[in-house]
Amino acid sequence: MPVQKITAIINFMSQKSSTCVYLGAKLASYGFGNQHPFGPGRHQAFETAFKSQHLDHQIDILEPVMANRDIIELFHTPTYIDRVMQQSRTGQGYLDSGDTPAFKGIFEAASYVAGSVIDAVNQLLNHHYQHAFVPIAGLHHARRDSAAGFCVFNDCAIAIEYLKLKGMSRILYIDIDAHHGDGVFYAFEDDPHLIFIDIHESGEHLYPGTGNQAETGLAAGQGLKLNIPLSPGADDNDFYQAWDKAESFLKKFEPEFILLQSGVDSMANDPITHLKYSFHAHSHATRSLVHIANRYCDGKLLVMGGGGYNHQNIADGWTSVVKELIA
Repeated sequence: MPVQKITAIINFMSQKSSTCVYLGAKLASYGFGNQHPFGPGRHQAFETAFKSQHLDHQIDILEPVMANRDIIELFHTPTYIDRVMQQSRTGQGYLDSGDTPAFKGIFEAASYVAGSVIDAVNQLLNHHYQHAFVPIAGLHHARRDSAAGFCVFNDCAIAIEYLKLKGMSRILYIDIDAHHGDGVFYAFEDDPHLIFIDIHESGEHLYPGTGNQAETGLAAGQGLKLNIPLSPGADDNDFYQAWDKAESFLKKFEPEFILLQSGVDSMANDPITHLKYSFHAHSHATRSLVHIANRYCDGKLLVMGGGGYNHQNIADGWTSVVKELIA
């Protein structure tokens, strides 16, 4: 066995856990005020449940990390980044058509989300951990040149570009948020390096109204994308059937790195969506991906929290994800 691999194994075995979770005030700062669905209490709802269940004794907690501009520019245009920086200084206006308001410090807050996700990618690539969870992350609507749907910098897409830069050619991105991950899908629709799967609520009245099952990729990306829209009111059993399709699809590609956007706005009683999952759906998806990651990519599974605007769902859903990561 090569010395480098032996060293990596020794370093991994010396860790307290195979899993790390990112927590801290700098991540919690990404939010748009108490009157906005994406408010500052989301981080606290998860952290309180996480610690009350003593999960912090079973994993390593890592501090948020701020992304530098070069990292953000892997996906976003310089002109857009300049705009975010300018509105971050004034705290005035919107960064999109009306969902994503600027506030003073929004550039730094969004940069901590992106930087924590990239740090997590590096932790996994360097074999320090097998699994990572970043609760305030998964901002899957932002475009290369604009914000969208509460999302300023698209940490999912930045991570994909970063993994490509590191030589990865079979990256799996799977999204179980109620909203379609349009900012990721359309940016990589023709990209042969990204296997994309999205299970989401259908219907033209739910933002962003995209993700038709006929959308399977373009050009070199044709056949590498799977969209599975579910009707409003779909429950765990509906999700399990969709997951079977997703699992059969992704196994054909033997992914090298797995990214899961685990939005809990797909759980029942979310104030802005209409799916009816319980936390068991999120447990099921995570458990499945842990096994797949262990089989194909040395365990490399990074989970990003995504959406979710019912604080009890955040507590139940995201702690269930962490439990599967450390099982």
